[in-house]
Amino acid sequence: MFFKNFFRKFRVGYRFLEDLLYNKDNTVKERMESMATEPLYIKIKENDNVAITVHTIPAGTQIMEGVVSRQEIPQGHKIALEDIEKDAPIRRYGVVLGYALEDIRKGSWINEHMLRLPVPPDVRNMTFSTNIRTDLPKPPVTTWEGYRNAEGYAGTRNYLGIITTVQCVEGVLNVAVDRIRKELLPKYPHVDGVVPVNHAYGCGVAINAPEAVIPIRAISNMTKHPNFGGELMIVGLGCEKLQPNMITDQVDAEHVLMLQDYQGFDVMVQAIMDMAEKKLKKLDQRRRETLPLSDLIIGMQCGGSDAFSGVTANPSAGYASDLLVSGGATVLFSEVTEVRDGVYLLAERAVDEEVGKKLANEMLWYDRYLEEGRVDRSANPTPGNKKGGLSNIVEKAMGSIAKSGTAPIVEVLSPAERPTKKGLIYAATPASDIVCGPSQLASGITLQVFMTGRGTPYGLPEAPVVKVCSRTDMKNQWPDLIDINAGTIATGHATIEEVGTELFQFIVDVASGRKQTWAEKHHLYNYHCFFNPAPIT
Repeated sequence: MFFKNFFRKFRVGYRFLEDLLYNKDNTVKERMESMATEPLYIKIKENDNVAITVHTIPAGTQIMEGVVSRQEIPQGHKIALEDIEKDAPIRRYGVVLGYALEDIRKGSWINEHMLRLPVPPDVRNMTFSTNIRTDLPKPPVTTWEGYRNAEGYAGTRNYLGIITTVQCVEGVLNVAVDRIRKELLPKYPHVDGVVPVNHAYGCGVAINAPEAVIPIRAISNMTKHPNFGGELMIVGLGCEKLQPNMITDQVDAEHVLMLQDYQGFDVMVQAIMDMAEKKLKKLDQRRRETLPLSDLIIGMQCGGSDAFSGVTANPSAGYASDLLVSGGATVLFSEVTEVRDGVYLLAERAVDEEVGKKLANEMLWYDRYLEEGRVDRSANPTPGNKKGGLSNIVEKAMGSIAKSGTAPIVEVLSPAERPTKKGLIYAATPASDIVCGPSQLASGITLQVFMTGRGTPYGLPEAPVVKVCSRTDMKNQWPDLIDINAGTIATGHATIEEVGTELFQFIVDVASGRKQTWAEKHHLYNYHCFFNPAPIT
């Protein structure tokens, strides 16, 4: 199948460049010296009838023998390599992206307005466990420095987490947190910070609706996040629908504080600070220790933000994922709508029929969820995705799946579920970044890798976020936001394996506290938007 060999080879505009990209014996310097120009295009499979441009190509540029651009083609967008008749398939990755809405002449720019979506794959009749790879690459290191927990995965950071049961308390809690950071944290140098888990759930919701289990599970699992060191602190109001006993069985005064039990604003703030200081004293005793990679859980997010994602950022993240899994770590990848059109490729990697059927059921659940909202598949990609060359969700799906590497899928999670196995895990979440992130956090990730081609200052307060860009232009635009540049793969300056190994080492260094991500340095933290498919009352 396509992904089995994809991570090692893809075709580009000059034949010699394939050897440069994947010949590990050549140094970067040697490659640079041997290249007169950068490639013009990237073609992935022999039967593809389109390629993407490495840079913006002016009209009249000879792309290859017999193919001349008929108009200016933006960076990352598709050029027709042959005449394509109306209703004929348009192929990239060896996959039918769609069907031509009109005759397309060779050398033409193909954009999102020129394709009709194909029928989505039927998830009821998928083949399971036919592509199980056991020869994963070996990681250069098998240990890291983390905070051991009494149970579950180890922490990459030592935070005091404060969980809220309702949005009503956010204002008071934020005032208290600001004072905690200024007045208390300096006394406890071994605590990395204070994280208020604010969210929009808790009241004004159908708390007993069947799908309410998802946000309740998410908030409950956040109380057990590995980066919180087992110290539970909950701040509620008192009259909300989401009572503390719905998210934890530790509902005594040592762990739970309800604002309606206190008289006056200052008293409420002081009560929060007093409880926080008791927790900080315990957390300050924690120290990093050398741990196996099996104590590490990593999240992979963002499928394909541009046409380069599927050939640079996501495959390199996939290679890093293979290294992590090979070393014993757990890796979660997500986003239902961004894998839906390539789900059959994931089914082949499910370790057994049980895992495969759970994968199919999560896809069917989401199909029904979108149908109820009368949402069509063209709602994804975003305008930014399309500007980056992604025509439709089929093309995006191919890039999205690449971030999972090639390892067998050992478990499938419903939104915000915690894993019970170690290895590569598919965590079914919405594709929206602001919802996927908190869902993965609820599943226990302690560091996230986020791929981007268009740029986002996204970050998570509970876990470091590593930014990997798909094109060098993005790194040059945001040098102080992008951690790893995978765009060098497209220009022939690095291989997927080299960037993937660089990313793996950076993940280990960040997880171990030896390095910080740019998002961490800038304190870029996004709001918690927990997935709530249940009604709001």
